[in-house]
Amino acid sequence: MIYHFFFEPFIAYGFMRRALVACLALSISTAPLGIFLLLRRMSLVGDALSHAILPGVAVGYLLAGMSLVAMGIGGFVAGVLVALISGLVSSRTNLKEDASFAGFYLGSLALGVTLISLRGSSVDLLHLLFGSILAVDSQATIFVGVIASVTLLILAGLYRGLVMETFDRSFLQVNNRLAPHFIHGVFLALLVLNLVAGFQILGTLMSVGLMMLPAVSARCWAKTLPGAMIIAVVFGLVSAWLGLAWSFAAALPAGPAIVLTASVGFFISILFGSRSGLVRSLCRGWITTSKGIK
Repeated sequence: MIYHFFFEPFIAYGFMRRALVACLALSISTAPLGIFLLLRRMSLVGDALSHAILPGVAVGYLLAGMSLVAMGIGGFVAGVLVALISGLVSSRTNLKEDASFAGFYLGSLALGVTLISLRGSSVDLLHLLFGSILAVDSQATIFVGVIASVTLLILAGLYRGLVMETFDRSFLQVNNRLAPHFIHGVFLALLVLNLVAGFQILGTLMSVGLMMLPAVSARCWAKTLPGAMIIAVVFGLVSAWLGLAWSFAAALPAGPAIVLTASVGFFISILFGSRSGLVRSLCRGWITTSKGIK
């Protein structure tokens, strides 16, 4: 039973192996980015950027069809443009960064859907919005693997700067005025790059699922930043594996099954998490009340 559920689909079918490898690579690179988004209180920015890349993906599709390179370049350019314009608006006005992102991403989503409808069919639209993980080929798998490797190398090189920019931006600015802007720009570029990689697998609407759900779950268990990153990566890997096995066994759509599995991990974490779980909080309150009555 365990062999048939957990291992047989990936041993017997090549498309399941390619989907698993792509999901595992994406989980390793997106989970640490999700942790930094949480620490910066920018959780919704990842969701906004995943919508913002759609117009660029649509332009790439209109120009070159289902070309991974064309759609990837278009999505990256569109995401970076929205990030730059949102950053400029928030620095020149009273709007916070998350508010300016929210203002732009809805327009971007509508523009992307309109562009695709000009020439594409409803099937093409669903493919771009929700992905087609079981149709991932070797080229797409290598593409995701390269982006994950580049992301991990840059995160390792800028780790100290990213931590300082997240917790004490003013201190970093005293040492170098341009350093916080440079590190923030690199971080947003990595975010867009990973969302572009994720849209092939989970689509533009759900690619942020493997980024944020494992990160939020990890925050309920870990007490340190490295610990949170490791737990988030483990949550992402387990969600990808279980989600794909579940979708194969129950004939469910693979992308939503992976995100649903990550959601189950999220609910378990907020209930039983050792750091900030609801059950632990209720027990602590009950013990405190009991001692007060005595």
